[in-house]
Amino acid sequence: MDKGRLNKLVDIQRNEITEHYIYKKLASSVKGDNRKALEKVANDELSHYKFWRGVTSKDVGPDWFRVNLHYFMAKILGLNFSLRLMENGEAGAQVMYSNLMRQYPRIKHIIRDEEIHERELLNMIDEERLKYTGSIVLGLNDALVELTGALAGFTLALPNPKIVAMAGLVTGIAASMSMAGSEYLSSKERGEKNPLKSTAYTGITYFLTVLLLITPYLLMNDAIFSLAITLATAIIVIFLFNFYISVAKNLPFRKRFIEMAGISLGVAAINFGIGLLIKQYFNIQI
Repeated sequence: MDKGRLNKLVDIQRNEITEHYIYKKLASSVKGDNRKALEKVANDELSHYKFWRGVTSKDVGPDWFRVNLHYFMAKILGLNFSLRLMENGEAGAQVMYSNLMRQYPRIKHIIRDEEIHERELLNMIDEERLKYTGSIVLGLNDALVELTGALAGFTLALPNPKIVAMAGLVTGIAASMSMAGSEYLSSKERGEKNPLKSTAYTGITYFLTVLLLITPYLLMNDAIFSLAITLATAIIVIFLFNFYISVAKNLPFRKRFIEMAGISLGVAAINFGIGLLIKQYFNIQI
């Protein structure tokens, strides 16, 4: 076997043992059916590693950085996100397997195992935070749309950034409580088992978004520049949140991101114009 081919097979072998330890470590952090499912996949990955070890006649250690990274992401961002991100990164490995299939027929079974992992394992994982994604989206989307619009209007009508921050905070607190109350009634009508959790996810998400958006006004002395930073922050939040949802729930990213960002910026632009008209019409100077 030439050196180039051997190095490629060793890389595949290292990837298999790395994923074995990722699944094994994730399994140790959960209970019930989730643990059983992850342990089964970990054993499959170990079997794949042993097959490649027989081909290369080499012992290869795992990439511990990847192991700890996926474990950390699972703890912070959720098990579904970490697993789907890992499975999405295996597209290149699938192509490489296909190229080697004629020489190593056993690869058919490995590819089948990987397809089962993606099709069955990810659908088996039961994670509470994803059950309340709708409530989180509601709180985040409403806060981004309503508060970026309100802050844009306040920025022209009330050019002092500290006053804008105060007005935004008061508006945001009132809106977060109102939104939480509406979500409670809505979740009860939908027959959810725990409407209080839906309420908490919506209200807390809304309030945290409010704090994030008014922070530039508290730190800077220029209201227009603060608004620019706030709008940039809103776009970043929209990007990160939609990326998370697109990976964790296997949904399209681009359309959701453009739609959400367009609505937020559009509302902000309209309210900015309204603030300008109010200031000129009423001749308010603060």
